[in-house]
Amino acid sequence: MSFLPTVDLSIGDLRMPFNEEVKYCILGISVTLFLIAMGILVWQFYRYCSQAPKEPVDDLLSSDGKPAKTGDLHTETQRPNFKVEKLHEDARRLSRCLSMGSHVELPSLGNQLDEEVKGSLRFSLYYDQLQSRLVVTVLEARGLPVRDFSRSVDPFVRVRLLWARHDNEEEKEEQSSPSLQCLLHEWQSRIVKDSSSPTFGDQFSYSMEEEDVPHTTVRFEVRDFDKFSRHGFLGEVRVSLCDMKITYPLEVLEDLQTPQKDMVGEVLLSLKYLHTLQRLEVGLLKIRALPQQSKKDQVRLYARISVLCNQFKLRHQKSTAKTLCEVTVFNEVMMFTLPDPQIRACCIVVSVYEIHADRKSAKRLVGQVTFGKGKRSEDEHWRLMMRSICQPIAKWHPLLI
Repeated sequence: MSFLPTVDLSIGDLRMPFNEEVKYCILGISVTLFLIAMGILVWQFYRYCSQAPKEPVDDLLSSDGKPAKTGDLHTETQRPNFKVEKLHEDARRLSRCLSMGSHVELPSLGNQLDEEVKGSLRFSLYYDQLQSRLVVTVLEARGLPVRDFSRSVDPFVRVRLLWARHDNEEEKEEQSSPSLQCLLHEWQSRIVKDSSSPTFGDQFSYSMEEEDVPHTTVRFEVRDFDKFSRHGFLGEVRVSLCDMKITYPLEVLEDLQTPQKDMVGEVLLSLKYLHTLQRLEVGLLKIRALPQQSKKDQVRLYARISVLCNQFKLRHQKSTAKTLCEVTVFNEVMMFTLPDPQIRACCIVVSVYEIHADRKSAKRLVGQVTFGKGKRSEDEHWRLMMRSICQPIAKWHPLLI
């Protein structure tokens, strides 16, 4: 019986099954990778040491959003911090959306102004008696305020013609709707980029009988164009044509005033919420509007009722179109399935649109009303609905534009 000899191997006796060339290649690759890693480490350490220490945003910016003029930050004053301005702009928009909360209301135009109304508007008015048309020309604006963060403004002007009754006809309507007006037409001027004193030169005309001119008010809304959000309001100018002689071109320069909404109609709505079925019933009963007597084409109205929650539109329904008269009767009920958490945080937006039966034109917004869980007088209708048990509550609401 033979025994195998035992061999004691130490670490120094280990041998790699490679020839000399492969060993040197592996060694060279290892050394190369080590040198590359050391080079990257040294480069990162050099960048870290050479980079200037970051100052807080409050030190870089003054109270008006500009870089602070200090001796240590001389280079920062010569070069604007675009990253900081972009972060401030995004934060401002986000805070404006979040501040709406669970209740979205249709604010007045004056509430959307971020600062005091400044600037003026120059325009001209002329009524051509031969062609029976009103000519409105938007010439220029002066001294418009710029946005706080972007330090620029992109203005444009929206022109609206409002028609209302006077004298004996107005006295008949005084008890129901004393300030009821009719939106005849609206235009929009071109947008002038980055200019606080823009020159427009846009001219608009509208066919109108001479007896309707004293009943007309021209409303100029100066707005700031925003591609990603709601356009800002810079101010407005109102001109009543009954107090002006415009049989020849009349040029006017007026200071901008705080914008206000106009009442262009009323809508009778009924609300009922069934707690057991979690169903909201919105009844569109009547719409009271002021048709212009000189209009020859047939105008039809319809309403779009939307349910909004946290500024997001959940559901909407549209009514049938009815021929416009002083009191247009609909008597339609629209149902929305809303769980209890949503009904306590949502609001209702009723938008009334106008379409012409004789012309294939796009719809035009007549007015809107928004109500929900809030503290305004319009929201009292919502509170009565929530307290009632399976009983519809009806109430008149003003249509504003």
